Amino acid sequence: MVTAPGVAEGRRLAQMLLLWMLSSVSESTVHFFAPEALTLQQNSKTNVSITASSSVSQSVLIQINVTYSSKKNYSSIITLPEQVLLAAGVASVSFEAAAHDVGQVTAHLLVNNTQMLRIRFMVVHSNALLLINQVIGWIYFVAWSISFYPQAWDNWRRKSVVGLNFDFLALNLTGFIAYSVFNIGLFWVHHIQEEFLKQNPNGINPVKANDVFFSLHAVLMCLIYICQAAVYERGGQKVSRMALVLLLIGWTFALVSLFLAVANQITWLDYLYYFSYIKLAVTLIKYLPQAYMNYRRQSTAGWSIGNVLLDFTGGILSILQMILQSYNNDEWRLIFGDPTKFGLGLFSVAFDILFIFQHYVLYRRTAQYQAVSDQES
Repeated sequence: MVTAPGVAEGRRLAQMLLLWMLSSVSESTVHFFAPEALTLQQNSKTNVSITASSSVSQSVLIQINVTYSSKKNYSSIITLPEQVLLAAGVASVSFEAAAHDVGQVTAHLLVNNTQMLRIRFMVVHSNALLLINQVIGWIYFVAWSISFYPQAWDNWRRKSVVGLNFDFLALNLTGFIAYSVFNIGLFWVHHIQEEFLKQNPNGINPVKANDVFFSLHAVLMCLIYICQAAVYERGGQKVSRMALVLLLIGWTFALVSLFLAVANQITWLDYLYYFSYIKLAVTLIKYLPQAYMNYRRQSTAGWSIGNVLLDFTGGILSILQMILQSYNNDEWRLIFGDPTKFGLGLFSVAFDILFIFQHYVLYRRTAQYQAVSDQES
């Protein structure tokens, strides 16, 4: 069978068009990756790698645009090239970043005018101080985490929760549930992470894996306290009306905020921030019932000093870490960038000092505990 020249030519053109389309589709599936954040010591250099998911069939031009600088002239902080060329047949390319002075710079990398990558460069005074900060972070994380155990041990050993205020238990559980919601949302929910980057285009997610673990672990330990309160001697204690009213206000606020978020009146990120404010509010007031109870009883028996000392250690180290981090980054606003974390450390330390004073100075001669039959509401 003889094919007409025009038909054969049409078939060849169709085949070429199909091959071109397949090539274009294959090219469009190539994704590019770069580190989200890089930390450099001042007056140092590093190579930054941009990697493709597969080798590119043709050269790719990557433009580097600085979108934020903590100083007026970003070049005083770091020197970056304006563009980088990824050659055909390879899957990665590197460029040099030269750090000068302490500061923060955010750069967006535009790949073939399509894909957008973001890198935040942080130039610090000292890498050694950065390591010290990490060590401090893990120490206070451990101190805060194990601070729950001395109280649980004392309750089990005495088979009694007399001396442990029930208002504190209820408020503490609510606070850590709120803190867990905030951490889980920012750490695991991709939609909320995107909202955070839109509102804070030059920021970094403040929630880490250890924050999530700490808050969930705290909720578990609070539930263990409550189970102990249900089965051990309690001395007639119960949650006061004032505490119940405060809890009702807090959870009503959370419920109303949920309806507003569902109705798109507020963003889900704002909803999470409201939970962080609930945690901060609880931290402001949760120790007051325990301190007043110690005063009424003229004793700290039943309230574990081990818990207080470990909590005090964690709070001091948390504040120290934020101060060192702010100095190292030359950015003192970092102290107030995470109000829940800063408030948690500051107010915990203040009340821990009060409890230490009560235990070792005011009520050193601890009398045998006596049941508190009626609790003021």
